[in-house]
Amino acid sequence: MPPVKPMLAKSVAKIPPGMQYEGKWDGFRVIVFRDGAEIELGSRTGKPLTRYFPELVGALRERLPRRCVLDGELVIAREGRLDFDALTERIHPADSRVKVLAERTPASLVAFDLLALDDDALLDVPLRERRDLLVAALAEVSAPVHVAPATTDPELAGKWFTEYEGAGLDGVIAKPLDLRYRPGERLMFKIKHERTADVVVAGYRFHKSGPVVGSLLLGLYDAEGVLQHVGVCAAFAMKRREELVAELEPLRMESAAGHPWAAWGEESAHASARLPGAPSRWSGKKDLSWVPLRPERVAEVAYDHLENGARFRHTAQFRRWRPDRTPASCTYAQLEEPVSYDLSQVLA
Repeated sequence: MPPVKPMLAKSVAKIPPGMQYEGKWDGFRVIVFRDGAEIELGSRTGKPLTRYFPELVGALRERLPRRCVLDGELVIAREGRLDFDALTERIHPADSRVKVLAERTPASLVAFDLLALDDDALLDVPLRERRDLLVAALAEVSAPVHVAPATTDPELAGKWFTEYEGAGLDGVIAKPLDLRYRPGERLMFKIKHERTADVVVAGYRFHKSGPVVGSLLLGLYDAEGVLQHVGVCAAFAMKRREELVAELEPLRMESAAGHPWAAWGEESAHASARLPGAPSRWSGKKDLSWVPLRPERVAEVAYDHLENGARFRHTAQFRRWRPDRTPASCTYAQLEEPVSYDLSQVLA
């Protein structure tokens, strides 16, 4: 019965041998419950997503076994690749907006594990057997429900790692073949794409614990020479957070006046530029105030995925300062774009 937390993965640098491999989907992780006419979509945190995807609820009722629990990913495809932005737009408080978006950007389910079928709980069944049961249970399934491709061939997994990125996937998941399903535990392995970029450090936010650096605000110059906010890096030890305050003090501005992101507090400005502190349904009442810095210092950061060619999807990882680079040289042109790959080929 819901809620059930999904089993998780820990990051590793290379594809490990002797496992089952799948693409790492870039969507909303979901546990799907069906009991007759009842459908429930549970998020990674256990909160229900059902009301936001009415078009998928109907499709699942038509296509899934009458009583089952599935683990999978909610995704939206546009122009042959995954579109995470379109997916986040679906989480809207107004029912009228939910209905419009359900018609405009319908979602799909990619199923990759089976936790229960009919009267049988499968949590203690090895993965290889759960996979066979999943494939058999969804043998006749059709879009918008898909069974995630899987293989035990590490060479093919390596090929998927390279090719699938062009369709919007962000790596490969490796699962031990005898793995039992353990909700909330990190027993699988994820191998994600990682690249580096030189970025301008143009500000920071304080840490929730006090007057130390919580996250650095990162920028890149676009083709028009405008510094765009592209993300943050935030994983620092507490001692390093204290050191960064002193280290960045010479660049600190008394106010944002004259800063490239001076208009961040004006909601209308976010429509034409990427600025820190943009309104978001995810941030809620979180304090998004920041300390402006003169955009004169360059850092090298590692990132895994570029969202819509515009910003880092996840928190970037600080690698080192780059005193040999000028801020003006930190442009989008340095970012590597994956070779395009049609999502329909992944799901075929």
